[in-house]
Amino acid sequence: MSKVRIASIAPSSPAGGVDLAVGDELLAVNGRAPTDIIEYQQLIDGADVTLLIKREGDLLERKVTIAKEPGQPLGLAIDSAVFDRIRTCDNHCSFCFIYQLPKGMRRSLYVKDDDFRLSFLYGNYTTLTRFTEFDLERVIEEGLTPLYVSVHTTDPDLRASMLRNPRGATSLRWLRELLRAGIDVHVQVVVCPEVNDGDHLERTMQDILSQYPSVASVALVPVGVSDFSAEATMRPHRAEEARHVIELVAKYRELARELLGRALFYASDEFYLIAGTMPPGEDFYDSLDEAENGIGMVAAFAKSFAQRLPMAALGSGFFQSVDGAPAWGYRAQRGGGEGADPGGRVIVLTGEYAAPLLRELLDEHDFSDIDVVAVANRYFGGNIKVAGLLTGFDIARTMETLPIDATLLLPDVCLSEDRFLDGLGLADLPRPVTTVTTSGNDLRETLERVRPRRLVNS
Repeated sequence: MSKVRIASIAPSSPAGGVDLAVGDELLAVNGRAPTDIIEYQQLIDGADVTLLIKREGDLLERKVTIAKEPGQPLGLAIDSAVFDRIRTCDNHCSFCFIYQLPKGMRRSLYVKDDDFRLSFLYGNYTTLTRFTEFDLERVIEEGLTPLYVSVHTTDPDLRASMLRNPRGATSLRWLRELLRAGIDVHVQVVVCPEVNDGDHLERTMQDILSQYPSVASVALVPVGVSDFSAEATMRPHRAEEARHVIELVAKYRELARELLGRALFYASDEFYLIAGTMPPGEDFYDSLDEAENGIGMVAAFAKSFAQRLPMAALGSGFFQSVDGAPAWGYRAQRGGGEGADPGGRVIVLTGEYAAPLLRELLDEHDFSDIDVVAVANRYFGGNIKVAGLLTGFDIARTMETLPIDATLLLPDVCLSEDRFLDGLGLADLPRPVTTVTTSGNDLRETLERVRPRRLVNS
């Protein structure tokens, strides 16, 4: 068990009126040591909670009883999602992006998890190769739904080969049991050229329709290949290969609608961009619940921008949360700040995929005076062109080419707790930038805020 500490206390909450402090170690709740934030939340859900606490510097543990109503939030934020140990991934997938990271980055970036609890909490995908009967019982008993499962292929031998784990051939039996128990499951297939595409991909889609028809959705995403990949079998998709995936999705969407009454299959926005076509609009999707996975992200962003809606108001359920669950991974606070606003041009920095789409969106809504600059990802290279993988190195390099009096806007999706993937921070950039929450509505509000000042100053 790792040490679990109180990260914050809401002043007006039940916990705010007792002798607790940020940094106190939480040992037990009502006499039981929870193993994760899910169990913790269940334990504090009733009336009157007793915590076993140890304060730094104290020799003795002590009990603190908090009076509250059933269902009333306790008012504590905990610094961990998993209290025992994250169940790490023992697959060695040929397409795993973690194996494509250069040395010297933040240690946390090299951690691979295959933990169903993080799948429920944050939408992480699990292969189920470490899933057990005990886990199944807990998921069913506690109603931990939805979950997110990486299938990649339904061919047992090919799946074991791609995961480089013999359990990959049999672990989809857990998917069948989860569905049988009524758990909502979103499925992902990372499509790798000449590995699990073509006939293999078609068989996977056929098998899902016949064997797992109750899955909530099936997302097809292209493999990401950086310059650091050592896998001879991994390469980026060609345009015609991406078009073939899109055609397969169209074919099986029609079949799914005929058989199930819903589309089921989706290609990620990235496939359309690789194919040289615009991603579909909002009407194409039954929901925008998986926008964070690149399924309808462009449509969700455009809707948020046009209708001035927060992205959360679009009904996204990709990040499942439990009250008190800490920010973690790419849910962590992005960081931000107001950059200089000297009155020059307003420039939005973004990834190569997003730049032309953003340009079109701004022109459509009378923001043609706003400039968009694509930041080429030379740090990772390969086909890595999404904004979320931009590094401080590449952003700083691009900033050096821009007018010194420009107001620079940067999507916060490339930051986690004020740090880029390469470890650089906002303070390491050559000059200040204004970070913007990666939401159409927030970008629009920011542009409307800086634009009048710029025009007045000019």
